[in-house]
Amino acid sequence: MKTWLFAILLAVFPAVLFCQEEQRPNIVFILSDDHSAPHLSCYGDPNVNTPHIDAIAGKGIRFTRMYTNAPQCVPSRATLMTGRDPVDIRMTRFSAPLPADIVTFPELLRSAGYYTGIQGRSYHLDGSDRQSPEAAAVFDEFQLRTFHHRVDFLQTGPDEENLAVMQSFLNDVPNGKPFFLWINYSNPHRPYTAPSEFLPAPESLILPPDYPDTQHLRRDLAAYYGEIQQLDMRVGLVLQELKNRGLADNTLIIFMGDNGAALLRGKGTLYQTGLRVPLVMCWGDRVKQGTASNDLLSGTDLAPTVLDIAGVPPDTNMSGRSFKPLLLGGNYTPNDYIFAERGAHADMLPTSTAAFDLSRSVTGKRYKLIYNVLPALPYVPVDMNGQAFWKELVTLNKEDKLDTVFQRLIFAQPRPMFELFDLEKDPYELDNLYGKENVAMQQQQLLAALNKWMIRYQDFVPLPIKLVYPKNAPATTP
Repeated sequence: MKTWLFAILLAVFPAVLFCQEEQRPNIVFILSDDHSAPHLSCYGDPNVNTPHIDAIAGKGIRFTRMYTNAPQCVPSRATLMTGRDPVDIRMTRFSAPLPADIVTFPELLRSAGYYTGIQGRSYHLDGSDRQSPEAAAVFDEFQLRTFHHRVDFLQTGPDEENLAVMQSFLNDVPNGKPFFLWINYSNPHRPYTAPSEFLPAPESLILPPDYPDTQHLRRDLAAYYGEIQQLDMRVGLVLQELKNRGLADNTLIIFMGDNGAALLRGKGTLYQTGLRVPLVMCWGDRVKQGTASNDLLSGTDLAPTVLDIAGVPPDTNMSGRSFKPLLLGGNYTPNDYIFAERGAHADMLPTSTAAFDLSRSVTGKRYKLIYNVLPALPYVPVDMNGQAFWKELVTLNKEDKLDTVFQRLIFAQPRPMFELFDLEKDPYELDNLYGKENVAMQQQQLLAALNKWMIRYQDFVPLPIKLVYPKNAPATTP
């Protein structure tokens, strides 16, 4: 009897495993580069038309308050891959490679039976692509590039090759295996090179209230929106390929921006345009169509969410939390606060914020606090200080021809060390409330939350709240 039962189990068990494997979703993660919310038409932006990305939201869910944990590509992507804050994983310098001892969620998926791949624009986590020979030699000596060991398939290249590379990856997926594919796009990263047919008319654009209205700025913003509309076309090709192969119904599709756009008060800053990014997801018929969530989400939450959906336990060091219940209509306890940091950018000397800054932020349900550790550094936008519109603004400011509001927002010298904003009443962060009596309680709560986060992750910058030691504490030697 026991032998007969054992024989049946041997025959049935592989079939059960195969059935379970078939039910595990494929995962396609599409990441745009330097792309702020709300710059998609599904977010209500009248300046842009993005029907293919909108279709993902229409078939699933749109998140209105997703914040990355850094306003630059390298630390923000490190957070997305690891579920951990940049300070925690030693990834606050732009050209740094992800340390070999830090686990990424694609590695965990791979260990659980997924076929994993990364393609497209540089994923940015093996150090800078434009290193000096001396730096490259150090990388080789200490074997600091690790991603070819972390995934099954790795092929970087230009956006126009992404569809062909995706097809190659899908052809390589072993029969019966679920897959994870991270597709990186350069759009809408500078330089803006989208063909003219994708660009809206500059004069038709509706400018946000924190933007001076100049012809150069309008032309620059139109070029940015053109990049997004070209990106949407390319995303449409990816969606069609999944549909053509019969994969769409069992594939979790994620579209997200890696960090904010290289626009005024955007990339490189901890303002909304620097940190708040689009996130839309769909998964066959499992997510209620056309839903939206206003809950606070952090870039650290993506990794544990993907793992949760795949049925894979998260790494114990991950600080993010799964928001799978938001997709499936279950109970979810929102984050109270989201934290972010700014450090070195690119490989320039620290003469302005275009190259270097030290700042931290904490965003709550309504209020947000920014801590500028080096307020004496002048604000210069990241990746665009040579643009015509920026040169024009600098000239207008020097000649005192710029509106005083924009002089304060863009050219304040020194910058305020602390900034506090009521995002409900002031979504464009125009009015700094720090130090005002009517928000004293909120200010102290945010400072305390930021202090706690910085202590927890052993942040190297000075704490925003001075530690008070007991009077009878032993004296220390200076």
